[in-house]
Amino acid sequence: PAHGHPLAPVERLVETVRQARPALVVITGGEPLQQNLTPLCQALAPLAIPRHLETSGVAPLSGAFEWITLSPKRHRPPRPGLLACCHELKVVIHEPADLDFAMAMAAACQTMDRSGNPGPQLCVQPGADSPTGARLAIHHVKHHPQWRLSLQTHKWLGLR
Repeated sequence: PAHGHPLAPVERLVETVRQARPALVVITGGEPLQQNLTPLCQALAPLAIPRHLETSGVAPLSGAFEWITLSPKRHRPPRPGLLACCHELKVVIHEPADLDFAMAMAAACQTMDRSGNPGPQLCVQPGADSPTGARLAIHHVKHHPQWRLSLQTHKWLGLR
């Protein structure tokens, strides 16, 4: 269980999604790939709602997704397979070394066989409560226009 949330049966999760009727489902939090996501993705498929995944990429990919955001961590680089199939690369920035890591991950994505798919969207995101990270991320996107700034506005607004 991530952050005190109990594990829930796949059927209950699917029913929650069915009732909410969202535009898309994002599977995130902790490291979702520590679970086998194939049963959940298969159960969600009949709802015809796009499935998105946000992962650090340290565990093997399971499940089927229309969009994969890879958010790797410096202390545990991602599996090469995730570099090859991600649609978005998002690196959290706290200090200058994180920018070096972001650039290295972007370069690694470009060298992978992506089976004809274009490279991922590139995003930097200031670390939570990190004024240095915010300054560095903003400076980075100003000087590297291929990168976008990603913000967790729900945290700024105090939403859960």
